[in-house]
Parts: sequence; C-alpha cells; structure tokens
Amino acid sequence: MQNNKIQKYIENVIENMPNDWLNLTTHRLDIYDEELAKTQFLKNFENLFNNNIYEKSALANLPTAYDYIRLGHPLSCILEWSIAKNNDLPSENIISFDSKTMPILAVLRSNLLLNKPTRINYVNELPDLFDVEKLKTVYGYKFELKKVKHVKEVHEFEGSNIFIDQNEENLNFNLSSNIDFYINYKNKLGSILLINGKQNEKYVSEIQHVRRRETIAMTPKNTLRALNSFVKKPLNSKVDNTFEKDKKNVLQHLKKITGTITQPLVSSSGLSIQYAIMMGLIDDAQNNYKGKKIKFIVPPNCYGGTNDQARRVAACIKNVEIVDLPVDGDNDMIKSIDTVLNKIANENAVPFIIAEIPTNPRVEVPNLVALKKVLNAKRKTSENENAIAPVFILDQTFCPNVHFLGENETLSDVKSISYASGSKFPSGGKCTAGYCVANENAAYLMNKIESHLNICDNEATDFQYKILAEQLPSMTNRIYDAYKNTREFVSYIQKVLPEAKINFVSKELATLGFTPSVFSLDLPTKGTTEIEKENYKRTLNLKLIHLMISEIPDESKFCVSYGQLKGCYWTVPATSTQGTTKEGDKDYIVRVSVSPNLDLEKHKNVFLDFVKQL
Repeated sequence: MQNNKIQKYIENVIENMPNDWLNLTTHRLDIYDEELAKTQFLKNFENLFNNNIYEKSALANLPTAYDYIRLGHPLSCILEWSIAKNNDLPSENIISFDSKTMPILAVLRSNLLLNKPTRINYVNELPDLFDVEKLKTVYGYKFELKKVKHVKEVHEFEGSNIFIDQNEENLNFNLSSNIDFYINYKNKLGSILLINGKQNEKYVSEIQHVRRRETIAMTPKNTLRALNSFVKKPLNSKVDNTFEKDKKNVLQHLKKITGTITQPLVSSSGLSIQYAIMMGLIDDAQNNYKGKKIKFIVPPNCYGGTNDQARRVAACIKNVEIVDLPVDGDNDMIKSIDTVLNKIANENAVPFIIAEIPTNPRVEVPNLVALKKVLNAKRKTSENENAIAPVFILDQTFCPNVHFLGENETLSDVKSISYASGSKFPSGGKCTAGYCVANENAAYLMNKIESHLNICDNEATDFQYKILAEQLPSMTNRIYDAYKNTREFVSYIQKVLPEAKINFVSKELATLGFTPSVFSLDLPTKGTTEIEKENYKRTLNLKLIHLMISEIPDESKFCVSYGQLKGCYWTVPATSTQGTTKEGDKDYIVRVSVSPNLDLEKHKNVFLDFVKQL
C-alpha cells in the first residue's frame, strides 16, 4: 500500500515539477545551506508527501537541494528518496551517479584509505569500462573479483562486499546482510548505489564527495527518465539519432575555438575532465619515469574543486605530491613557477602545473612572454642531468576563447593541455559538461587521458553534447558582448566608488583577446584594527549582494556561476568557489559575473544607491 502511495505521489510530482528542476545547473546561494542541502530539501519534501501536496508552487518553494547539479539536485534527491522508501532505508544511503563505474571506484577509494579489503561480486560480466589492471596499478586500489550466478551466492566476507546488479528493471534491491554495497545499472541513464547496513553509513559522505569532485550525479534529464520508470510510466520510444552529429559538431567547434588540431575530449563536467587529465598524466609518468616522484603544482587559492581534487588524488597514490604555487595579489606567477620548477628539477621529479589564466578570483594574467620563457627554460637535476620538462595544465574557463595552444601562440612550444568547465560560457549555464584540448607537443598524452575518462565513465552524455552543439557556435560573440557590459560596469564603479579596489583585465590585455566578464571588488572598509576592518568589509560584501538581488530579482542572483545567457551573478569566493581552500588563502571579496544580456542601467542605479548608503 505504501509503495503504491509513493508511486502515485511521484507521478503527480513529475506532472507538476518546476521547469528549473530540469533546466538549471546552479541555484541561488541565498536560499542554499550547504550543511543542510539534501536533508533540508527532503525533510520539506516529505512533509508535502505526508500531506499529499504536489502543486507546482509548493514544489518551487522547496529549499535548494544542492548548489551544482553535478553534486545532486531536486530530481536526483527524489529518485533516491523513492528507492529508499521502497527498500525501507534512509534516503542518504541511496546515491545516484551519471557514471556506471564511479560508484565502485568510490568504495574502493574509501577502503584504500581505510586499508580494508574489497570483494566485487558480479553476474555474467564486469562492466566493459572496468579496467582491472589500471585500477590496481595507477589508482592503487586493492580488490578481488568473484563471479556469481545469483545474489544468493554472495557470501560473508571480512571486508566490503560489492554486488553489481545489471537488472535494469529492478529498483527493489534484494537486500542481504552479506552485501555492503549494491550497484544497479540503468543502461544509458547511469547507476544507483545502495549502502546497506548501519555499519556502512560512515561511507555516505565520502561517496557523495567522490560524486561531487570526480564525477557527477545522474543528470536531471536522465533522472526524470528513471523516475518515469519507477512509476511505470511508458518511456518515449522515439530514438534521438543526433548523437553522432552533435558530437562531431562539438569537436569541430572546440578545435576552431581553441585553435588546436588534436581531437578534443568532452566530459560530464569540468572536474571530471580535470580528473581524467590528472590520472592520465600519472599513468604516463609511471610508465616513462618509473620510481620518480610526481609533483602537481597547484595555486592554493584557486577554485576549491581543483584544489580539493588534486589533494584527494595525492592522498591515494604514494609517489604523488602537491606543491603550492602562489599566483595572486603580492605573488608573481612567473617567479613562483621558476622557483618551484627549479626545486623540483633539483629533486629529479616529474612536474605538472595546474593554473588558471586569468586567475580566479583576482582576474590576473601573467606576462605571457615571461611565462613562455620560464616554462621552456632548461633545468638540471642535482646530478647535473637534464630535468624533466613540465606539462602545463591550463584552466581557461574565464577566457575559453584565447588561443593559448595554437601554432605560434604562447604555449605552442610547451607541453600543454587546456580545459574548461562547460557549465560556463560553452553551454551558457545549460549543462555541466567540460572539455580539454592539447597542443601538438602534448598530443601523445590525449590517449592516456581518454582511457581514464572511459575508465571513470565520465564522457559527456548525449544531452550534454546536444546542448554544446547548440551553444558553442555563439560562444565567442557572447563572450565579447558580456565583456563589453562588464567593462562598462567596472568603469562606472570606478567613477562612483573610486576607493574600491577592482580586479579586472586592462584594456591592453583585452586587445590580446582576454575578455572575461567577471571582476572582483574589494570594497572600502572602516575600523581601528585589522579584525574590525575585515568584519566591516565582510558585512558590506553581503549588504551589496543582498541589495542587488532584492532590487533586481529577475536578473541579479547570489550564485557562483559564470557565462550564463542572462543576468548578473554575485558571490563571495571564500564562502563558495573557494569552499575547501585553506582559510588563510581565501578571498573575502565580491566576485561579479556579468552576462551579455542584462539591464545594465538598472544595475548601475542600484549600485549608486549602495554607494549613497556608505
């Protein structure tokens, strides 16, 4: 009876759900509490269920489930809740993935750090993408495999028992106390992980964090299909035959946009392509530089996801270490790179540099001639041998239109890989897909990167390719139009509030193609002590943001996004994009992201009102 009630209620929710649930990649931070993100949403959702309320207005008023849909979203939360109810489990014990292999890898990662054995039980065959050798030699995971004919053949094991269920129609898991983790595949939709038993609940947050950093949740579009399957609603039998065409178009556009000739790779998110890059480079280094230490050089105040993921990789692999690269403010990127590369050369280690240009959130661009020179410099080891040349991994999400890697460009002579988050300008905020390209010197690395993209089953989905195919042709025009709006807004702020420090590219850099549409704003402060001044500024930051979003609610949002098709987005990096960064490296400033389509005069007027209140 309860299951029928749930099924009927979910059917009504599907009929009445807000459009945003399917179309938004990010939500407003002013209605988002990260600590309560999933529990708060589901607590209120369950109240609606208990009262059989499913009107669109009630569903739209539910608190934000998660910030980015790669971590989770209303539909994925509801799918997990529905399956949990059917199996009499806590909803947090069900975790959906876009990838079929990453739930297995998430358990293996946790058990590696716990030094706990893992047995993977499977019927028929393992997933095609499950590369046993690479998972053991490159990732360092330890596990044993056992082929079974039926779930009843899974016996007690002194460690974690994983059971892989490839019965697509089954959402009622055949629970057994011998099984710790059930993984159910849903064809092209992704997979669903069930964490069984109270003793395994400690895995929940770690597995969710893998989903947040190294892959994504089942996408809203695919989750909706899974929910329709759950309520036994016939799925649309119409086959979309545009995948090959969309993918071909996307790859062609990416080559043109980046000025490269090697075949690009497209992933489910910016972080999932970064993960493939890191694992691919580690794989190559382990083959070609056996026994040598691998050093990933990372700015400590860069995007929190990049920082966190790099350190998570290093935590799992013995010969991989993270080296800080100070790049912003009083630090000079060129000097920092030179210092770090000299030290690593002396140690005869393998250097990989991850850097953002322009930097985030200070929007700084290094001297490009000096950058090329320092990366190409010949260095010696302590034994006076030739040091290993660095690979430069460039996050150019802020300026994906700049041709860093093409012939005769800044990084053409350096082994270089460029990547970007597709949730920004490439898709206009319509999907989370990411991509990477390489110059000719680094082209040989792309096969390794692709192999790890496949191992993690993190290639972009059909729908993501379709969105990119629609949005990429207009990207460069949108970037320039957004830059013009940003330049005008920055000039206005400099005029009405000259005491504020604004970080934005110079007009000279803009003529070189650096036309970001994001700037950071360091507001003037008051106080007799440093603590008083800092507290005053932090309060002022939020006062400005809340004024903008309350006065222009249709366009201004408290949000971490960038490159959207419409509006203006405001955030404080220290509390959003730098979430996992060390406290001393965080930036308590305002970061503003401007789109090509907004009421700029209205934004100027509201900002002037703010200035008058100072």
